[in-house]
Amino acid sequence: MSDAPQQPAISRAFVLAAGLGKRMRPITATVPKPLVEVAGKALIDHALDRAAEGGISEAVVNIHWLADQMEGHLGHRTGAPSITISDERDALLETGGGVKKALAHFGSEPFVIFNSDSFWLEGPRPNLSRLIETWDPETMDILLLVAPTATSLGYEGAGDFFMDPDSRLTWRGEREVAPFIYAGVAIVKPELFADTPEGSFSLTLLFGRAIERERLYGLRLDGQWLHVGTPEAIAAAETRVKESATAP
Repeated sequence: MSDAPQQPAISRAFVLAAGLGKRMRPITATVPKPLVEVAGKALIDHALDRAAEGGISEAVVNIHWLADQMEGHLGHRTGAPSITISDERDALLETGGGVKKALAHFGSEPFVIFNSDSFWLEGPRPNLSRLIETWDPETMDILLLVAPTATSLGYEGAGDFFMDPDSRLTWRGEREVAPFIYAGVAIVKPELFADTPEGSFSLTLLFGRAIERERLYGLRLDGQWLHVGTPEAIAAAETRVKESATAP
């Protein structure tokens, strides 16, 4: 029997880092949102470091707004994951279109999609490792990391999803409040992009299709999700990080 370490089931990721970050202005007038620092580290480095801890060895990162800054920053990273740039300087393609543009990097294997501002305090076990272990391609088209709406710091919306006892997700209704919000990390199959629009479209199109097939699943985040969407949210997130570091 070989003692070689087993390769993780999923080893590639796409990191969404091309957005304009309008809600983070005035900071994002001169700094792209993924380079905004929280607790001494750029948001995108928090995401890429979590990816590396979860066994991700290759990451594709899309860039658009203040793209030269993004390229310079990513070029100075060392260690895992290795990074390929997907250049969207010419046209912003939204979440779904951005991933579709880079599909050739993933072949036929499932991969992780990260929002570059996905930020949370870990529980006892790393959430990305839990997500990859939970992934079941036989029953799932997409698996989302979801966080409790009520305890997510900096989030004041009505949530995104209901979850049934088997962990299948459905959208909340227009006038409802849902217990779970998408925490910005998903595992997807590349074949889901086969029948999608050219150009710009949202990943929510794929989420909705998976719900119709009863193949959208969720894993509850173990820890606390920190929504860093506005300048004010940065200070709140940093305070929470410090509190967690000093807690007994």
